Amino acid sequence: MSTESKRKIIIISWIMFYIYILLLSYFLFFSERYGRDLVTEEYNLHLFREIKRFIKYREYIGLEGFLVNIFGNIFAFSPFGFFLPMLNKSYRKFYIITVLSILFSLIIETVQLLLKVGVFDVDDILMNSIGGILGYLAFRILHSLYLKFYIKKEA
Repeated sequence: MSTESKRKIIIISWIMFYIYILLLSYFLFFSERYGRDLVTEEYNLHLFREIKRFIKYREYIGLEGFLVNIFGNIFAFSPFGFFLPMLNKSYRKFYIITVLSILFSLIIETVQLLLKVGVFDVDDILMNSIGGILGYLAFRILHSLYLKFYIKKEA
């Protein structure tokens, strides 16, 4: 792959990452659909409390509420773990993405608490971090396939 092609991929990746951050910010801080227009001072500091509640009351919450709360956090943070190692080679270690995912999620949850938009929830930190890690694993798989294909093609 030429240097120019790599440069274009990096530029497109940065643009996609910025769009991702903007969309994530909208849904986490401003979206009325997800209750961000309601002022709340709620928080959950008990690991697995909300996860258990959503599983137990899934029939009352409805399918969308259940899926958004259980899998939405994972899905929403997967791009974080995917894009970072693509954009910077120093982020291509599992432990770095794990720590950055936890810190990023903790910052978001803290901002939600301080701005009183959403609920500070340790379960969200866990699910968001799992999402970042799964995004990283997807990057590793795709990157290794790319290297295998690219090296094979060069030989």
